[in-house]
Amino acid sequence: MTTLMPFGPDIWLADGPAVTGIAGFRFPTRMAVIRLADGGLFIWSPVALDPAMKAEVEAIGPVHHLVAPNSLHHMAMPEWQHAFPAAKSYAAPRLAETAPHIAFDAELGDTPLADWAGEIEQAIMRGNSITTEAVFFHVKSGTAIFTDLLQQFPKGWFTGWRALVAKLDLMREAEPAVPRKFRLAFRDRAAAREGIARILTWPTEKVLMAHGTPVMVNGRAYIARAFRWLQP
Repeated sequence: MTTLMPFGPDIWLADGPAVTGIAGFRFPTRMAVIRLADGGLFIWSPVALDPAMKAEVEAIGPVHHLVAPNSLHHMAMPEWQHAFPAAKSYAAPRLAETAPHIAFDAELGDTPLADWAGEIEQAIMRGNSITTEAVFFHVKSGTAIFTDLLQQFPKGWFTGWRALVAKLDLMREAEPAVPRKFRLAFRDRAAAREGIARILTWPTEKVLMAHGTPVMVNGRAYIARAFRWLQP
């Protein structure tokens, strides 16, 4: 069974097992694999690793970069670090403080590292009290990559009172939306607007997120809609 699914030139997706979070809410997991010009792989939001996935990844290229894009998506980092000890690990701002058991080589900022500059752009969404998220843009496929700031769950994913909470939290909208809890957590909206302004300079066609159906066309217009509430 194929684990990696092509999403565009030199980018693949893989959905991992669901994880259970606070109050029993189950969340799907997803990672992206990007092959850089030097042949090395950039692994965004690694999911649980098994032998089949490891073999598929190695068939594409050597793993050079492991990226935890926010302080909520790092659980599988240790097993990937163990499997690929030569890879470098990168943390979103604040993550190294909350996950001291994971060794990171560098913290992500607004400037791409030399290893992927010109191929992957990035912007930090600051000002949120829940998490600080690094958003990426894969130039070759025109894909913006969010983690938790955009979400959409299918009908029936949550049941009972959790389904009601998910609806009130805007997690079941017609298109992926910023959950209400994250909107309220943006205490510094000026900082958040700076991040979105940077993201809206990218010529985005597709938008990928960890929890939701990817947006396949007119991505920049979609992002502007999704974050319209953030404007003064």
